[in-house]
Amino acid sequence: MPAGNPEMETPMQYLLMLYVNQGGWNTLTKAQQEQGMAAYSAYTEALKKADVIRGSNRLEPTTAATTVRLANGKPQVLDGPYADSKEQLGGYYLIDVPDLDAAISWAARCPAADHGVVEVRPIWEMQR
Repeated sequence: MPAGNPEMETPMQYLLMLYVNQGGWNTLTKAQQEQGMAAYSAYTEALKKADVIRGSNRLEPTTAATTVRLANGKPQVLDGPYADSKEQLGGYYLIDVPDLDAAISWAARCPAADHGVVEVRPIWEMQR
């Protein structure tokens, strides 16, 4: 694309979805939990210092989830997550980086990659 094209000048947004075993936290000692929190705090600070973070949060446990789907046009509400799996979506980071390689690099630095999985998904921006 030619220079000056807004698409080339605007970094792409990626969602880093952190999948972890939510029951694993309770098996850690207090010292291990503090070490884990420090690792996530340092990672978040690195994202802020690089000015690539656009949002982040932790999610409540899957026991707090509610799943909604339509059946014959009527909402069907179920307690619990959509999928029952060993690892659950526990949080996310929304980042703005130049390309997928940069997003993967940030995902690899995330503490969740050490004890779970970090899924990297490009944001499909809605036209306004």
